[in-house]
Amino acid sequence: MASPSLIAEATATKPAPPRPARPVKRPGQRARERRRNLWIYAFLLPTFVLYGMYTLYPMVASYWYSLVEWNGFTADQTFVGLANYQAVLADPMFWSSVRITLLFLLIVAPLRVFGAFALAILLNSPRLPFTSFFRTAYFLPVVTTTAIVGVVMRFILDPASGPVAAVLQLFGAGPVDLLGSSSTALVTSGVIYVWKFFGITMIYWLAALQTIPRDLFEAARIDGAGAGKIFRHITLPMLIPFLLIISVLTIEDCFHAFDLMQSMTAGGPFFSTEIIEIYIYRFAFAATIPQLGFASAAAVLFGVLVLVVVAAQVWATVVSRRLRARA
Repeated sequence: MASPSLIAEATATKPAPPRPARPVKRPGQRARERRRNLWIYAFLLPTFVLYGMYTLYPMVASYWYSLVEWNGFTADQTFVGLANYQAVLADPMFWSSVRITLLFLLIVAPLRVFGAFALAILLNSPRLPFTSFFRTAYFLPVVTTTAIVGVVMRFILDPASGPVAAVLQLFGAGPVDLLGSSSTALVTSGVIYVWKFFGITMIYWLAALQTIPRDLFEAARIDGAGAGKIFRHITLPMLIPFLLIISVLTIEDCFHAFDLMQSMTAGGPFFSTEIIEIYIYRFAFAATIPQLGFASAAAVLFGVLVLVVVAAQVWATVVSRRLRARA
């Protein structure tokens, strides 16, 4: 039987190995590193300044403007407290714009997330020829200026002289004003928006697919698994963690459709496509007498709406994961 001293020696914790000594830098080397860091900060400074001037400052200033009555032309700003928020919440057109924004989100987000997922699965296949060409073709609309896309689409969908109307006339169908009818304008705008930004969501899914080791697919094929089983038991489980990230990015992006919607419909016809951003723009810049305080209050409430929607989605995803883990 081992003696207590041997047991004590065996169970005693070994001292941690000494940390390697940091190399001593020469004065000339320190001076070079300081100059290099100064150049790095010098090149980053314009970005910080511009970001602070045109992003951070307007965000902070909007909270103050939402508490005052101001037309933007004079220096007089009358503090009114929460009166602007009360006026916005009492305006039925604001709630109409909220409803239209959420409806637009329900049309666009699922098409972008799940449609891009299906396309990414197809383009990620090594057996598909010309994958680079198709990826570029689908991503090309993303780099196109959004306002130009809106103007071009207005011409294409013009019921009098557009090419869509000409094709319909060849088949004996009457002219259809897809952007001029309140029943079809929002859906048509949503489809164009999906086409415009479909490529960026596809890139997200392609990047997620690249994280799956190829060895898993090869091992599954060696074991006799077919394409369906590989997709169901390997691809989908590995991509579930990315679903939340891609969905949040897509939903947050879908709230910013002002440039495309403004260039195509400007909120019409009969306010049927007036999303919250156009509602804010109408009071801040398009009105004869701007109401920047009122518009800023609407913008703050819009920001709260975005946070609520994203938080609800994150909460639902966490709850579903816990339920699956218990099952």
